[in-house]
Amino acid sequence: MLKALHSKKGVQLILGLIAGIIFGFLLQKGGVTKYSVILGQLLLRDFTVVKIMLSAVITGTLGIHLLRSLGLVQLHPKPGSFGASVIGGLIFGVGFATLGYCPGTIAGAVGQGSLDALVGGVVGILLGAGIFASLYPRLQKATLIKGDFGELTLPQLLKVNPWVVVIPVAILLAAILFLLQRAGL
Repeated sequence: MLKALHSKKGVQLILGLIAGIIFGFLLQKGGVTKYSVILGQLLLRDFTVVKIMLSAVITGTLGIHLLRSLGLVQLHPKPGSFGASVIGGLIFGVGFATLGYCPGTIAGAVGQGSLDALVGGVVGILLGAGIFASLYPRLQKATLIKGDFGELTLPQLLKVNPWVVVIPVAILLAAILFLLQRAGL
């Protein structure tokens, strides 16, 4: 079934659109498209964003590895490097700290009618992408390839079955989620 779907690009686009709409709806319902919630997270006063992200990471990690174990999907990790992670983190951090939205919450906030997300967010994303694209050739040679680790995953690095990493990480994240909830954060 999934192999047949892989060859149908139009269906994939429609499914992606539907998944995006559902994702945006859930972000909005979770409250993370509100500037005050994002600002509260940055000030370490409101942990709604962290709780939603932890829940998503736990669900996604367990779900994708279960599907992988059943032979229904294959993982295709993108090559990475420490240089690219640092540059990407800096770009993301500057945009996030300046506007108070990440790309996902910008889309959700635009969908709920927030003009600051539309003007600052969408314009910021387009400008940032344009600047990055123009600087990419120089960054690629100078910085992005530093500390290249290729397509290596943590289980591959440790030479263990992926579940040896997935289960403890899911338990750790669930414990953090439980402690945040218990502390009333």
